[in-house]
Amino acid sequence: MVEKLLFICAITSIVAVSTITIFVFYSGLPLIFKIGIKDFIFNSTWAPMQGIFGIFPMIAGSIMVTFGALALAVPLGIGGAIFLAEFAPKFITRFLRPAIQLLAGIPSVVYGFWGLIILVPLMRNYFGGSGFSALAGSIILAIMILPTIVNISEDAILSVPNEYKEGSLALGSTHWQTIKHVILPCARPGVITGIVLGMGRAIGETMAIIMVTGNVAAMPDSFLDPVRTLTGNVVIEIGYAYGDHQQALFATGVVLFVFIMILNILVNLKFKKEGEA
Repeated sequence: MVEKLLFICAITSIVAVSTITIFVFYSGLPLIFKIGIKDFIFNSTWAPMQGIFGIFPMIAGSIMVTFGALALAVPLGIGGAIFLAEFAPKFITRFLRPAIQLLAGIPSVVYGFWGLIILVPLMRNYFGGSGFSALAGSIILAIMILPTIVNISEDAILSVPNEYKEGSLALGSTHWQTIKHVILPCARPGVITGIVLGMGRAIGETMAIIMVTGNVAAMPDSFLDPVRTLTGNVVIEIGYAYGDHQQALFATGVVLFVFIMILNILVNLKFKKEGEA
């Protein structure tokens, strides 16, 4: 009986995801075929009222804030995980672990509101301009994905058998040499998984990014320029879009879906090769 219920749950989940995927592709692909994949992806002009649908500025904006966030969050996240797993006294870990896990549960609009009130004015004062920028979005995203990277990386480090660590120390290695040459290489698949999950959240984040990036559908010249992401483009315009404009927003979702799928496939292939090595 329990097995059948679990089977029904699994089938229901698969059907739900498949239905959404088919609907998004069915609604978006006709517009892509109508104007051409090359013009849709690489055209830098987004003017839906004139029937021009180029999403390259939004692709560039998504890539900038995502990789900017990873550049900030990955070193901090891995460093934090190493500290919690290898160096932190127990009374500190009892406080820090729940605090970091709590950060993962805070709604994104709260991060966005904090960025709007505190971060954007700071950037306006120190760097000039409006303060709404790809850099502000990268900082907010880095804070949001830190708990994911720290928690999963710490679990991966703690899962390395103690015999490996004891053997390295017995051979004369220092604690840091053991971490660098034994523990981190063994925990690498888990650490990479944490980074990939954090990247997935960064790419898909919408509300906080809308509040701090400025949402200008134009090619940015630097991290201090305002940008619009793919997810932000959909959320901002879906309320009043119709006809080709609405189909273009679904097509934006198709591009985002394919981008994330390619990313997951590349990561799975990398793990498969490591497993066969």
